[in-house]
Amino acid sequence: MCQEYRRTPTDIPSALSPAADTVNGVTTPSEPTALLTDKYELTMLSAALRDGTAHRHTTFELFARRLPEGRRYGVVAGTGRFLEALASFEFDDVALDSVRGFLDPDTVDYLARYRFRGDVDGYAEGELYFPGSPVLTVRGTFAESVLLETLVLSILNHDTAIASAAARMVSAADGRPLIEMGSRRTHEHAAVAAARAAYIAGFAGSSNLAAQRRYGVPALGTSAHAFTLLHTTADGPDEQAAFRAQVDALGVNTTLLVDTYDITAGVANAVAVAGTALGGVRIDSGDLGVLARQVRRQLDDLGARHTRIVVSGDLDEFAIAALRAEPVDSYGVGTSVVTGSGAPTANMVYKLVEVDGMPVEKRSSRKESHGGFKHAMRLARPTGTILEEVVYPAGRPPAVAEAGRELSVPLVRGGDPVVDDNLTAVRARVVAGLMSLPWDGLKLSRGEPAIPTRMVPATIEEGPRQRPR
Repeated sequence: MCQEYRRTPTDIPSALSPAADTVNGVTTPSEPTALLTDKYELTMLSAALRDGTAHRHTTFELFARRLPEGRRYGVVAGTGRFLEALASFEFDDVALDSVRGFLDPDTVDYLARYRFRGDVDGYAEGELYFPGSPVLTVRGTFAESVLLETLVLSILNHDTAIASAAARMVSAADGRPLIEMGSRRTHEHAAVAAARAAYIAGFAGSSNLAAQRRYGVPALGTSAHAFTLLHTTADGPDEQAAFRAQVDALGVNTTLLVDTYDITAGVANAVAVAGTALGGVRIDSGDLGVLARQVRRQLDDLGARHTRIVVSGDLDEFAIAALRAEPVDSYGVGTSVVTGSGAPTANMVYKLVEVDGMPVEKRSSRKESHGGFKHAMRLARPTGTILEEVVYPAGRPPAVAEAGRELSVPLVRGGDPVVDDNLTAVRARVVAGLMSLPWDGLKLSRGEPAIPTRMVPATIEEGPRQRPR
């Protein structure tokens, strides 16, 4: 898979690019996202409107009680997609018709006029997070905030899981490029989101063209086994004909798939057709470490010393780490990255933590929450290595001895986004976060979170917090 597609960082669109499609200069607005929700959110709204509690000012918080089993950190992803979806979260006539059957007229009338006008704070996309981190905080009336629960969770749980797995793979690759190529192993729309999330975490690009068009993720790819098999004649397979056709179309810098038949013969045919300036060869099956060494020797003996070796085929972070000492130049990763490599969700929850300035909290066993509107800071050594995450009542930061960096930033004010990160900035944030981890935090083995989270509790005795507006 050679990188025939190139895009400079300044070409990459904002993470908040509108979800509209533009074809031949005509822009078609995206479909409303309001029905990407669960029924009980609307029935709660109906009951709250009836008893007068719908307009109480509330704070909801998105957080993870714990990381997926064995993980030491997570990467926040999906924030830009959530803000994009929030802009179209409204109930049009079609949506209203679909809910009239179980809602009273007053609730339907409220939904017809619904627009989120509250505030959202949270971690910037690409930040690391840990158990208890207040990743996203939504403030507004109960009516406008409760409706966003499923939208927030479905986007951030998915994208964060993908980005967190992808970041582990990037660390395992130790500077060698990775290509996301898992579109055929997930839902067609999830494939686009997964490509974006993997790119955020440091993948070089994706095979998915919709991700390129919508988010500027570099599109990478050349050919599959079918193209080689296509060039079968009555006299048998003609691998050189397939390679010749690909080189004629894409140039000698292309990457030829050499394991359709015999790999040794495939490499010989590839160099015979493209010459020693061949861009790359790809191996998609077998014992990849052994084969990579064999192919590297053969390429060098043939004079193709600069021809890259790309490997693919059921790779995950552990397989990538195992190949670190082998002569592999880049990796193609499919199923494991788009499914979160064993952790398909980030297990984040969206809980009510404050009502009219008063902290409220859930106390169920193993499903507890911590009340109050919170912000967070991350403490670090002078060298930049992080030590601890401190979560504290908003506006009341604790005294700390170490240098602390504030994590919670404004994302939405009065219903309008106030951030416009492009994916280049988000990718840089991930790199900085990974560099700040203690060495143990980068281990792939099971273990505790890389740093502890310290909760500074809100005290109900202080009385209701003055509502910030």
